[in-house]
Amino acid sequence: MKNILFFSDFGIDDLAAAIYALYDQDINIIGIVADYGNVSKRDAARNAVYLQEVSGKFEIPVYGGAESALTGEKPEYYPEIHGPAGFGPIIPKPVNGIGLFENFYEVTSLIAKYGNNVTIVNVGRLTSLATAFLLYPKSLSQISDIFLMGGAFFYPGNITPAAEANFYSDPVAANIVLTLGKPITIIPLNVTNRAILTQHQVDGLDAVFRRKGEKAGQLLKPLLDYYSAYYKRTVPGIQGGPLHDVLTLWSSVNEDAFTFAKKPVKVVAENGPARGLSIADFRPYKKLAEYPVHRIALDFDEHYYTSSILSAFEKGLPQQHRY
Repeated sequence: MKNILFFSDFGIDDLAAAIYALYDQDINIIGIVADYGNVSKRDAARNAVYLQEVSGKFEIPVYGGAESALTGEKPEYYPEIHGPAGFGPIIPKPVNGIGLFENFYEVTSLIAKYGNNVTIVNVGRLTSLATAFLLYPKSLSQISDIFLMGGAFFYPGNITPAAEANFYSDPVAANIVLTLGKPITIIPLNVTNRAILTQHQVDGLDAVFRRKGEKAGQLLKPLLDYYSAYYKRTVPGIQGGPLHDVLTLWSSVNEDAFTFAKKPVKVVAENGPARGLSIADFRPYKKLAEYPVHRIALDFDEHYYTSSILSAFEKGLPQQHRY
């Protein structure tokens, strides 16, 4: 079982990943860093706490991450994709004291507790993770590995023609992480865009969750229905909303299902049409660009992914996760 410190901006696919973590017996979420991105930091933290309440997993600590990018720009949120509160059609009740989540430094104690047996999975903006590398380099040096959702290679972006949203929103942070973080596995948009559950599959899972009375699982259908509706309005022929963050989390315990390449990587930080563009040197030369070398996912076994996800959900919550 992998101990995962989960950095997330808690929109719909982030929440789907967190719900999936409850069902996968190979994943142990030891802490959550909630920060801005799909929604504000405050809403992200509130969504994490609401998921705690529904699932009964109060023992997982929630840390407040970044409120805005290292570029100093005001964040832009995406209610048309993720809903007014980041929870699709659901509006979680307010949580007292949620604005006091300025406890980011406490992640160092969590990392120390687990030693070098911690994997970071970052599925949102990279601001908080970059900050951790700058403030706590000794603690971060203990991390065994890092998986992040970001970038797009040989593929158009989803926020601009050139760039994927996580890299575009804070390209300065992306470069800091790629420079200081080793080893890193990048699960880019060109791979995650294929991680889709169809309406039929979502409906089937919902029937299973309702029959078993699993409240956390029952959140999945309203979330994914809302999310998929946006994509079906905007992307002709798509079968559902891509679960970028579920695939990234799943990849951390299913590396054999992926094809990877180790290549030098950088992100364009300058403003302009190429801002946030992820560049990897795939030239067939012995000497390549002197960027930091990381592992990039190029392909994955879609059939195995889908069957694995469905199987985990259908088996139900492991005993230690029951409520």
